[in-house]
Amino acid sequence: MVVQQQYITADRFLEMVEQPQYQDHVLELVEGELVEMSKPTWIHGLVTMRLALKIANFVDARELGAVVVGDTGFVLERNAYGRDTVRGLDIAFVNNERLPTPPDYTWYETGPDLAVEVISPNNKTSDTHLKVTQLLNAGTLLIWVVYPENCSVVAHTSSGAKTLYEEDALSGEDVLPGFELRVGDIFPS
Repeated sequence: MVVQQQYITADRFLEMVEQPQYQDHVLELVEGELVEMSKPTWIHGLVTMRLALKIANFVDARELGAVVVGDTGFVLERNAYGRDTVRGLDIAFVNNERLPTPPDYTWYETGPDLAVEVISPNNKTSDTHLKVTQLLNAGTLLIWVVYPENCSVVAHTSSGAKTLYEEDALSGEDVLPGFELRVGDIFPS
């Protein structure tokens, strides 16, 4: 007799992470399976905050939408076999037209307009690649993968990826028109 593996759905995952035994864990749901993430390091938190502040100030001044931080959950895939994917993002922007109204206590049901991932030394390249692919497939228009170790950012869109270094300008492109920031300004000196 073959026993079929039971996967966790996005709805069950939301119930699970509210339970006391999971309160001190950083978890994602990847294709129906729980994945525990490590706690962010000091440099991760510092870089995330510096960039989130710049994005949020830009968005708020122009009333463009909402910026969220802190591994906010996004349902990137609901699968008929229960192999749902819910990813936490370091920073995400959702424009006004796509904001849930009113805001609620569930996951956001698609990819954001802009997703930002700050890479820590223990992040696996294969998982980062999978996350970028999942975000693009869920409709995310622009993804910035930030590498503090070498002060660079890889900007991903559906048409490809471009690596930017300290003196290059990080652009919001069509997602945040007019947003521009020198890559080196993201990192502490």
